[in-house]
Amino acid sequence: MPEIEILKYAFMQRALITGLATALVCGLLSCWITHMGWSLMGDAISHSILPGVVISHLVGLPYLIGALVFALITVILVGQVKKSQIVKPDTAIGIVFTTFFALGTVLISKVPSQINLSHILFGNLLGVTVPDMLQVLLIGLPIALVLVLKNRDLTLLAFDPTHAQAIGLSVRWLTSLLLIALALAIVISLQAVGVILSVSLLIVPGACARLLTNRMRHMLWISPLIAIMSVLVGITGSYYFDASSGGMIGLTLGVIFCIIFVIRSLPSVGSVARV
Repeated sequence: MPEIEILKYAFMQRALITGLATALVCGLLSCWITHMGWSLMGDAISHSILPGVVISHLVGLPYLIGALVFALITVILVGQVKKSQIVKPDTAIGIVFTTFFALGTVLISKVPSQINLSHILFGNLLGVTVPDMLQVLLIGLPIALVLVLKNRDLTLLAFDPTHAQAIGLSVRWLTSLLLIALALAIVISLQAVGVILSVSLLIVPGACARLLTNRMRHMLWISPLIAIMSVLVGITGSYYFDASSGGMIGLTLGVIFCIIFVIRSLPSVGSVARV
């Protein structure tokens, strides 16, 4: 079978392991991100890490370090600007991420021959090395474990933060936990789908799951499953069509969403779709 044949290659094995780990983390996070309206924040972080990647390259450090630093800086800056209440939250997010993304493009223009822009923007999953794979596993799997263990608290935060605070939960700590998890998820998805398409793994699976159910406990397995399916189809398609792996994954996610949306829109299905 052709699906089994591709597993004979070491680079495909690394791509699958890395992609599946990334899909699991992003699929879980997507449930809360989409419900809390943090889609723009995910987009902001994914674009803001670009200068960190370039700077890491220039000083000889792993991309992961620079990307993580700028992801956390973005979260802090957006938080500070929002606290000032001088500008609206979406405006604050837009200002921060466009400025950082512009800085990244300027830095790239100064070293055009040394950095493969397409790999940064759209990922290079089929070119994942063993150290890259291990980085994703060592960061991604603990994030997934923490999200599963804290899923009830995070769900309460998403649906009713006032009640969460009333029963003694720290809303600030839970929000910080979710933001840090979001930043780390985007950093590890850089290798899989790149800066631009990383947001698709964080938004589309949760959006698809939300079309199918209103219950978070169901979303928490539907969303990762959709993300994992998209990675499997995307990697296989990129191998056989010699196309961008990140692009194929993003395209697969879009197609799945369209199919679910159309089916969900049918009157006879819509009345019983949400369980």
